[in-house]
Amino acid sequence: MRKPRHLSPEEKALWDAVARRTEPLDKPAPVARPVAKPAPKPARPANARLRPFQIGEAVDHRRDHDLVAGLSEQLTRAPVAMDRKSHGKLKRGKLKPEARIDLHGMTLAEAHPALTSFLLDSHAKGRRLVLVITGKGKHRDTGGPIPTHHGVLRHQVPNWLKQAPLAAIVLQVAEAHVSHGGHGALYVYLRRHR
Repeated sequence: MRKPRHLSPEEKALWDAVARRTEPLDKPAPVARPVAKPAPKPARPANARLRPFQIGEAVDHRRDHDLVAGLSEQLTRAPVAMDRKSHGKLKRGKLKPEARIDLHGMTLAEAHPALTSFLLDSHAKGRRLVLVITGKGKHRDTGGPIPTHHGVLRHQVPNWLKQAPLAAIVLQVAEAHVSHGGHGALYVYLRRHR
């Protein structure tokens, strides 16, 4: 076994100089400052009783946790951009659509390009009112913690109509009258072709 080597005074001075200029790799964690605790939530009133829940029990999520208004409500709340008299006739089913597209049964990947092409073509031909049939959709809520919308196309089509390139040509969107498909179809009123 080797004997330990002792440092000379010069080596010790050099080592001390290097040690003063270095920082340790394992820095001590910064001291945590006390964080103000949030105010406690108000207690539930004594008369508000929760219904007992059994594990495995079915839960109806159709009205729970849906922070976005339903499609019918969104379309009803939308400001009227077209002539009010024509809008009134539209809502009563008195205006006849000049063309229609049936997206019912298509996937999102098939429906989006078909809708875009149809509306751009209709606008180029000078059509003003077209009918977009989405179908009412099937109820596919599996009962999981996150509710699913009833009718994927029915909820997605209005979003597509608000995005480019369709937003530039769409003046108004309204739920169709019962005579034209009701909840399963939308009136799309196009801007005048320039």
